[in-house]
Amino acid sequence: MAAPPSLLQDSLAQIAADIDQEFDGLLKLPGDARDRLYAAMRHAAIGGGKRLRPLLVTATAALFHVDRAVALRVGTAVEAIHVYSLVHDDLPCMDDDDMRRGKPTVHRAFDDATAVLAGDSLHALAFEILANPQTHGDPFVRGELVSTLALASGPEGMAGGQMMDIEAEKSTFDLQTVMRLQALKTGALIAASVEMGAILGHIPAEGRTHLRGYARDIGLAFQIADDILDVEGDPELAGKALQKDAAANKGTFVSLMGLERAKQQAEMLVQQANDHLSNYGAEADLLRAIANYITERDR
Repeated sequence: MAAPPSLLQDSLAQIAADIDQEFDGLLKLPGDARDRLYAAMRHAAIGGGKRLRPLLVTATAALFHVDRAVALRVGTAVEAIHVYSLVHDDLPCMDDDDMRRGKPTVHRAFDDATAVLAGDSLHALAFEILANPQTHGDPFVRGELVSTLALASGPEGMAGGQMMDIEAEKSTFDLQTVMRLQALKTGALIAASVEMGAILGHIPAEGRTHLRGYARDIGLAFQIADDILDVEGDPELAGKALQKDAAANKGTFVSLMGLERAKQQAEMLVQQANDHLSNYGAEADLLRAIANYITERDR
């Protein structure tokens, strides 16, 4: 069951505008000595980016008729974590990148110390949003949202994967280890986005198995597609430098599997992801379109 192409394009445009509006409201300059910090946070958070993670939150929540304004706040929290990770990942002590989302990275536009504080503050902002009763009136739901995002962000999730990525520059990783690395670094936050949408829908943990399968498969497909884009992509479209992993001699899905096999694997994962949604009808068309987009995107 294919979704109309405009469904995804319209949804991506809408979520981008909505997330920018949310951050604009949350990050008003206070008019004091913290203005530079807020300006750096705004530089990182507003404008650019696919906004895939908040779209996954809102699309999953919509399956269960959750108020979109509630889902959008939760999606903003997930995006705050994602943006903080990019700010820190771009620092000279990490990947030392000059461009992100088509504009100078935060440490280039401001300075290293401000970039560190901007990332720290975006990290804190995510949990401030989730803990706020304005996000959800049920404290148990808020607690589960906080726990899910914290687990996906820390050493058992994204940060753990980033540490493995650093170690990859000094070690030779096999395919299974690279899969584990990417399941943490990239997949954990994607999986949390889907999980948090289901939490908002009051779906018990045992009822989320099919959604977890969907999220796992698109998370892995997303990173394989990223590795393919790193080889075949256009840096101007990507808004960042490409082919850095090859220069650092890191193992990637492309280097370990070959380009054609990597493409086939990504397509297989997308099909599997869509199969996990077989019990849903048209209400899951956006989730299907997101899965298909992962291997079709050019950035």
